[in-house]
Amino acid sequence: MRNSTHQPCTRAIRLALASVAALSATPSLATELRDPHLNFIPRTDEERARIAAVTASPEKFSAPQRFEELSAGAATVRVRTDADAFSQPSANISFEQELDFKVGNGLFKKIWVSSPSSTLASDGLGPLYNARSCQRCHIKDGRGHTPNGPDDNAVSMFLRVSIPGNPEDAPAEIDDYIATLPDPNYGGQMQDFALAGHPTEYRLSITYEEVPIELSEGEIASLRRPTYHAADLGYGPLHPDAMLSPRVAPQMIGLGLLESIPVEDLLARADPDDEDGDGISGRPNIVWSLEFGEPMMGRFGHKAGMPTLMEQSSAAFSGDIGISSPLYPAPFGDCTELQANCIDAPHGDPDVRGFEIDQIGMDLVAFYSRNLGVPARRETDDPQVLRGKEVFHTSGCASCHTPAYVTHRMPDRPEHNFQLIWPYTDLLLHDMGEGLADNRPEARATGREWRTPPLWGIGLTERVSGHTQFLHDGRARSLLEAVLWHGGEAQTARDTVVSMPKSDRDALIQFLESL
Repeated sequence: MRNSTHQPCTRAIRLALASVAALSATPSLATELRDPHLNFIPRTDEERARIAAVTASPEKFSAPQRFEELSAGAATVRVRTDADAFSQPSANISFEQELDFKVGNGLFKKIWVSSPSSTLASDGLGPLYNARSCQRCHIKDGRGHTPNGPDDNAVSMFLRVSIPGNPEDAPAEIDDYIATLPDPNYGGQMQDFALAGHPTEYRLSITYEEVPIELSEGEIASLRRPTYHAADLGYGPLHPDAMLSPRVAPQMIGLGLLESIPVEDLLARADPDDEDGDGISGRPNIVWSLEFGEPMMGRFGHKAGMPTLMEQSSAAFSGDIGISSPLYPAPFGDCTELQANCIDAPHGDPDVRGFEIDQIGMDLVAFYSRNLGVPARRETDDPQVLRGKEVFHTSGCASCHTPAYVTHRMPDRPEHNFQLIWPYTDLLLHDMGEGLADNRPEARATGREWRTPPLWGIGLTERVSGHTQFLHDGRARSLLEAVLWHGGEAQTARDTVVSMPKSDRDALIQFLESL
């Protein structure tokens, strides 16, 4: 978040010019970041100028912007009143594609079983895992949740773990990469479920401390500060330098559209050295792509550690469920060399599939993930919502939560082709302060940096997920609490929210609930 001035046309032109030069003018991004996952038609300078104008910040807040209610352009879906609001296919996919979507949905919901099994298409679970299906974490394609008391499991939440690496463990092609390695005993994430005969790795224990925050006009908010502990370790101690980071499963809507934003548009918003002096220094996470064998900009995950949905989905099958795929071929998932019984256990690879989920299956799951529709905005012309939108812009929130983009022209992805979308993110890394720091790096992301999360659909969280828990670990129990946790680069904007009139604060929350 940064304080904004009302010069939207000037800023739009600057961003348009910056996007033209973004790749060539950033030698630290070595190898010129590309979009190899997309077959697209390059933009002309005229198109860039038109796009900059249509995505510019509004000059007035007395009425909605044109097409603002269509969060995902032609892919926008109607707003359902039940918990399936995030489970609809993009509105503009073809009849034939709907079949692929439904089959992908079936694989997303599939309950995997242990090997050997008579159900050869569904065996290969674990032996260590966090969930038996994708849907178990991304409940109703929405957000996961923290454990509801000591007797509840953490099925949609886990701890990532790593230890510091050496310089030679980092890809030479990526500058400022912070090398890490898996924990020798526990791998890259902690699994709290296991097949019969195998110990679970741990039990997630969370305690909270309530922290009161004084707001203007006598209002008091309370934040819960979490402490995480990996209890009941099943495979010996963690490494002395182990770094643990909690993760709650995020919502799934609009991911294919985020994947289709031109990298040049994202890099144009980066200001790693804060050259404009506004206190914001967003920068891209750059990761090594297993799929394409080159550095790419990270877009997915809480620290933007994955470049494409195919890689994100494949990694989740491996780490969360213990299922092998072409990109992650280990049939034992995240088991380490020191977990010999886990590695030697029966698995589902030897049958005709070759992998426990083959490339055809992964293509269907990725298609499903790309095409979960974004519901339309609500109440865009409500005076209170419009006032909240103005507060959102003038307090600096829109500087990181960038409202709008236009996707690539892509002849083979008509559902994502040249759409004006409103995701409210820059997909860049920002230092969010010590309060949110997990002190665990990921690729170029430091222990204080997080990717700006998209805000579209955030107002439907309770309808879909049955709760209002936000941030990477669900610590915030409301949208206001989420704002109040902002620090670092967002400290000024957060303090503005604390001190503004309560009526403006209420309007800001109502605007967020309309997204």
